[in-house]
Amino acid sequence: MSAAVAIPRGIWILGFVSLLMDVSSEMIHGLLPVYLTASLGASALVVGIIEGVAESTAQVVKVFSGTLSDRWRNRQGVAAVGYGLGAFAKPFFALATGPGMVLAARFVDRIGKGIRGAPRDALVADLAPPEIRGAAFGLRQTLDTIGSFAGPMIAIALMLAWNDDFRAVFWVAVIPAIASFLLIAFGVREPPPSGAARKAPVRIDRATLVSLGPVFWGVTAAGAALTLARFGEAFLVLRAADLKLDAAWAPAVLVAMNVVYSVSAYPVGRLADRLPPRVLLYWGVAFLAVADALLALAGNLAVAGLGVALWGLHMGFTQGVLAAMVAHAAPAELRGTAFGVFNLASGIAMLLAGALAGAIWTWVGPAAMFWTGVAFALACGAITRFAVR
Repeated sequence: MSAAVAIPRGIWILGFVSLLMDVSSEMIHGLLPVYLTASLGASALVVGIIEGVAESTAQVVKVFSGTLSDRWRNRQGVAAVGYGLGAFAKPFFALATGPGMVLAARFVDRIGKGIRGAPRDALVADLAPPEIRGAAFGLRQTLDTIGSFAGPMIAIALMLAWNDDFRAVFWVAVIPAIASFLLIAFGVREPPPSGAARKAPVRIDRATLVSLGPVFWGVTAAGAALTLARFGEAFLVLRAADLKLDAAWAPAVLVAMNVVYSVSAYPVGRLADRLPPRVLLYWGVAFLAVADALLALAGNLAVAGLGVALWGLHMGFTQGVLAAMVAHAAPAELRGTAFGVFNLASGIAMLLAGALAGAIWTWVGPAAMFWTGVAFALACGAITRFAVR
């Protein structure tokens, strides 16, 4: 029986849950900076504060939600609360009369994202037989990423059809968010807990972190190093703009990256069930290094587009593979905590990378920033070599 046939129904449903919520979120987030500045009169500083508060909140919440899903042995319920908060927040973007309401909506929305991430990934690991975990995480990542590029495309089409009516587009975005919540609340059956039950309640303390094991911490170190080397997708858009891409087509950069990401994630996940995952991470690091080099050297949009495509291939070769490695490494009863800690480490690396990249871009230039990315990617390969077993 093939891996595609063997993937349980619940994982397909979780994939479509992610797809629908990503469609909703990206319809809003792709337009939000322009909406804030052009329609609500916010400054670039306010936009930066809103985004910083929102994303850092999501990273912190992930640890606690993962641990709660372990403690309560109810991953579906915790994840459903997160998707419910995301759906609840969406109408307030359309109702906002000022930046303050947008900040509140983003805060609630990102809390929802932080709550659902770790228990959802742990639920995928619980549902998937060990021999197809790579394929399962690759499939969920593929469907999630389809939402990431479908959302902006829908938003662009509606903005063109409705004469830049931001609020109307935001109201449409509420529909897939509600569908996502209903699908996880009523469409997924959580398997019974496996393995021996822990005698003490799960909590975030030194003993719990130690019990995650050295293999898990090696994978976490590799994941954080890879995030630090990647900087952030926003710099792909800035690079394209630096090469004179029209502002109206700026979302197309992330659409292109996510198309390659979605196409590659599932096949690479299946490979991860057959090959040593570390080999696939090496390939992912190599794709990132070449992508950064092309973006540093790019003198036109064609070269930059090739760099963006390789960036998406790098994502396909690393993200699902890392998630499967976390699932394999962590004890079954601590998977929620493990995914929370892994996401927190990657989130901290993301914040550091964004600040460093912005400083290099501002003070030295975009080419220097991407050459620094090449150096970081090569260093990440060395870290992967020694940290991942």
